[in-house]
Amino acid sequence: MALAMKEFQEVLGSCETPQKMYINGKWVLSESGKTKEIINPANGEVIGIVTEGAAEDAKKAISAAKKAFYKDGWINSKARHRAELLLQVSNKLEERKEEFAYLDTLNNGKTLRESLADVEDAVNQLRYYAGLATKPHGQTYDVPDDIQAMVVREPIGVVGLIVPWNYPLVMANQKIAAAFAAGCTVVVKPAQITPLSVIRLFEILDEVGFPPGVVNLVLGSGGKVGSELVSSPDVDKISFTGGTDTGIRLMKSAADTVKKISLELGGKSPNIVFADTDFETAVDYALFAIFANQGQVCSAGSRLLLEESLYEKFVPELVKRAKMIKVGPGWVEGVEMGPLVSEDHMNTVLDYIEIGKSEGAALLCGGNRIVEGDLAKGYFVEPTIFGDTTPNMRIVQEEIFGPVLVIQTFKTEEEAIELANGTAFGLAGAVFTNDGAKAHRVIRGLRAGITWINTYHPTFNEAPWGGYKQSGIGRDLGTYGFEEYLETKQINVNLKVEPSGFFEGK
Repeated sequence: MALAMKEFQEVLGSCETPQKMYINGKWVLSESGKTKEIINPANGEVIGIVTEGAAEDAKKAISAAKKAFYKDGWINSKARHRAELLLQVSNKLEERKEEFAYLDTLNNGKTLRESLADVEDAVNQLRYYAGLATKPHGQTYDVPDDIQAMVVREPIGVVGLIVPWNYPLVMANQKIAAAFAAGCTVVVKPAQITPLSVIRLFEILDEVGFPPGVVNLVLGSGGKVGSELVSSPDVDKISFTGGTDTGIRLMKSAADTVKKISLELGGKSPNIVFADTDFETAVDYALFAIFANQGQVCSAGSRLLLEESLYEKFVPELVKRAKMIKVGPGWVEGVEMGPLVSEDHMNTVLDYIEIGKSEGAALLCGGNRIVEGDLAKGYFVEPTIFGDTTPNMRIVQEEIFGPVLVIQTFKTEEEAIELANGTAFGLAGAVFTNDGAKAHRVIRGLRAGITWINTYHPTFNEAPWGGYKQSGIGRDLGTYGFEEYLETKQINVNLKVEPSGFFEGK
């Protein structure tokens, strides 16, 4: 599906006219008139200009979403109608999958094969939630009285959706699909540096004919747009995916209005490999766990826990394979790992590598920015592996969010579990072993929300996504993600309509 360089501009559109926000069914510029340049991380070139919103723009979008929900009647929208709209969006997105894949590759840096998989995932998310929208939601109870007791599920109302930069399209799409299927109205804030595919998604929403105010898009920073969404009393729920520190601040702010909030935050996930594993499979997945999407994955297997007796055989092969990873622009055929998303983030990752060296960890490979040839223009960092680490090192405890793997060793099953749980995070984890009982014992011991046995990274729209501890609260995806956007109401109907007789006087 490779495009020639001359065709890139057709995918991107004009780089001179600012791309707009979408509020109350209209494409608008920000109140301030400010704009922001969007950068291709593979070469540092400007690939677009977008309008830059702030609090006043967020307030307009919130007002439109509230009006659409209450005054315009979206609160009573029919599930079948919502499902039909989602299916129309899925079909149009599928027709344009190559276009959307290129947008995310050019804006985010990931390889085309990863971007294409994201688009295909987004299509399936829309179809999954379209189907779920019309399914039964509620219960009835046999109670000891002449009462019909029941529970109904109702849309929570106006929802603020704050999207990260590492999966620009698929993360926005999964939140929109679930909230919309539940009957909510939404205000979406994409990441400031990767908005292009989300803007293009809203073009499809507009084309399909979503009612004014039901879906809104506000571009801008988290400090301005995101803060307004979280603090506004007219926003009933926030769904945020991003860093733990930001999530903590959002949670504190949401408390001021007792706002419902779900958070999918950071991770420092363990990938536990026992000596009795299938060797080639374990090496392959150890690489995939950390270097997919340049390590910019919240659930990345950034800590490799090796049984001590396997170390001397496993690590040389892992290092050899890591050095063979083809790094370059994501659109180039054969490239396996692209650039980091921005210069600032690249510098953060490089700083962590220096911290690892200063802490005494052994740098086994990588550790540098790639500055040869045309790659010097982009934000490329070599696949990096550290050995000789200790649990208290910052590179072991803190999320680096880049192509940096730290190796720990263990002697016993119990020690493996203790090391695996030895951080503030609890998003994901995996175990590799040919002993099925041991695999299940270890997985049950992990304090993590997403786990794998003899694999790493496969995820499904039908299954919930989220973590323990400081990796967040609530869940995305599956029925669990759908329920995040629903309120629970108890209804009791008297079937014997006569005076209660509680008070005897007349």
